[in-house]
Amino acid sequence: MSAADFLLAPQVQKLLKVVFAAPTHRFSVADLAKKAKLDAGDVERTQEHLVSSGILTRHKPVDDGAATVGANVSFVFYNELRSIALKSFAAAEPIRTMLRSRFKDSVLCAYILGEGKDATIELLVVHGQQVPDEAAMSAACQKVSATIGRHLQVHVISSRRHAALTTRDHLGRLLAAATAFELIAEGETRAKRGVERAGFLQSAKEKLAALAR
Repeated sequence: MSAADFLLAPQVQKLLKVVFAAPTHRFSVADLAKKAKLDAGDVERTQEHLVSSGILTRHKPVDDGAATVGANVSFVFYNELRSIALKSFAAAEPIRTMLRSRFKDSVLCAYILGEGKDATIELLVVHGQQVPDEAAMSAACQKVSATIGRHLQVHVISSRRHAALTTRDHLGRLLAAATAFELIAEGETRAKRGVERAGFLQSAKEKLAALAR
């Protein structure tokens, strides 16, 4: 099995989604089966594979409890694997699907700005002419958050503000950081850019030009 096939295995993705959302937590087979919605037998077989690969670490039982496993943060490819998970099945895909299906007429583009140590994902949503309904967006994000096991911190801004962002702005700095990546590109949804109003100076220039003709 290739590394790509290994990561694409549904059972692997479901377990890593749970474990990477709480990398310092220790999970029993029962915990993983419940959170990943898998059969206990599938969990045991998959976690054995992950332990032998060095991706998970096995922990001894405490007080006659069940043996547990957790993320092996010392694994040489831990950061790369967590980044891959974040950019695909563990976060990006569910969030992208939600935005494209529920807010395709209002979301012009979107970015994941990064992930905090507490597994909080910072999301930047840029709207077009239509502004997404705040209550609907909040409810949809809460649902996705529960699905992926990560809290979402969401920023919704206009296309005009997005175009004006610089590294002097907090969001501009986050967007320019290496951890940020594009989730939805402009043109992938039905949202249209807002009509930009000409500035006062440009408007004055146009009027003067018209009078000079």
